[in-house]
Amino acid sequence: MTGPKQMGAHERNAVPDGKTPLGRVRGLGSAGHGGEHWIKERVSSAALLLLGTWFLVSLLLLPDFSQGTIKSWLSEPFAFVPMALFVYLSFEHSFEGMKVISDDYQGDEAGRMTWHIASLFLHVGAGALALFALLRIAFGAAS
Repeated sequence: MTGPKQMGAHERNAVPDGKTPLGRVRGLGSAGHGGEHWIKERVSSAALLLLGTWFLVSLLLLPDFSQGTIKSWLSEPFAFVPMALFVYLSFEHSFEGMKVISDDYQGDEAGRMTWHIASLFLHVGAGALALFALLRIAFGAAS
């Protein structure tokens, strides 16, 4: 009679499909979407940090905060483009963060999907309004 078979580390960690646990989950996060979402969140955070710093420094360098000064400042491409990116990335980053919260704390799939759709409409709508306001300030409006 023989004793229990000694398994090597690779055999102990194998799963039924023949892959090791690391091989099975490599590229897959808890939601099965891999690290793409995590990287996107980190890159947008870094971009928002840079754009936020630019925004604060730019405001501090303005002579005053009158409507004319802000309009003149935002009419320049070197102010309008980073500001538009700042607005867009703020809403995009917020939307992605809300999806993570929903995925982590919403128990059922229907609730998650409902929240994702509602959040998408809210973020797109608010972001569009913010960009419209920015365009209106920068390029004026018919009075």
